[in-house]
Amino acid sequence: MEFAMPLEERLSLRQELIDSNDKFILDLPKVELHVHIEGTLTPELRWKLAKRNNQTLKLERTGTVYANLEQLRASYYIMEARPGHQIDNAEESFTFFEAYYGGFEVLVTEEDFYDLAMNYFEHVAGMNVKSKWIMCFLRDMSPESAMETYEAVLSYRDMVVGIGLDSDENDRPPLMFEEVYKRARQDGFRITAHCDVGNKDAHKHIRQVVNDLGETGADRLDHGINAAQDPEIMHRIKERGTGMTLTPWGYLRHEPVDEIFPRIRTLFDAGIPIAIGSDDPAYMEDTWILHDWLLVKKMCAFSNNDMATLAKSAIDMCWAEDGVKEEMRRELEEVMAKHSI
Repeated sequence: MEFAMPLEERLSLRQELIDSNDKFILDLPKVELHVHIEGTLTPELRWKLAKRNNQTLKLERTGTVYANLEQLRASYYIMEARPGHQIDNAEESFTFFEAYYGGFEVLVTEEDFYDLAMNYFEHVAGMNVKSKWIMCFLRDMSPESAMETYEAVLSYRDMVVGIGLDSDENDRPPLMFEEVYKRARQDGFRITAHCDVGNKDAHKHIRQVVNDLGETGADRLDHGINAAQDPEIMHRIKERGTGMTLTPWGYLRHEPVDEIFPRIRTLFDAGIPIAIGSDDPAYMEDTWILHDWLLVKKMCAFSNNDMATLAKSAIDMCWAEDGVKEEMRRELEEVMAKHSI
């Protein structure tokens, strides 16, 4: 395909993947290393918080007011793509970031932020999921702001396992935040950073993250699939054992399909550790980690053995305690034995 996958095709693909009822993928233990907690703000929770705060939900650009939950739900599926293909009712649609940051408007009180986090954690607790936080700095804010945020979180060390960097990276290279990363590394935090797909300085930013960030190079690289275009970068990533967290459903929405999955396959075939995550599932057609695993299996023509390798890599890459990781490895071995892998 020349352009990103249109909404109707994505929704059809989502249903096709679920209907496949892939028992092996359903059984595999899944480690989610790349989900933004604010990206789990479902329409239902957003509506609840807006009502509690006496807010009217609307799209400021067009003045569209969402009068009920059903209209708000529908709005999550109408997102304007990048130039290059058409979407019906584009004038009334909104981009991903309009939706994403528009959701922040309902986060007013401490209770709102608590409810956002607990909405996720209460659901995953019922699935025997254990979680810790990675605190991400916003790179469109200043390095001084990042340091201030870092110092504010130190009293929560028992909950925060690592430090990350996200948001708009145009002309905002990772090493702009080197001082706070050096501090975090010295304080014993694990470190990672986003290198978004298709950024104008993608290769430069990937090199900074892998080689230099925190004076040691990062432990993980978030996104960064442009590395597949450069054998030297791939060699360095593999040499250092840097794991990559990829979120393929998000790429479907704004990158050419015939580029995304060959790149993921190239990285995998090079022996680079990869973990598949969901990024911002509430804003991506309600696709969570299961959908992303099913998607990458189909589009990269991964075998069950390949998917088991991805599952093992995610366990190895995660920053959980050794005992938790050993428990997950045993669970993976049991699933592989059950399916004769």
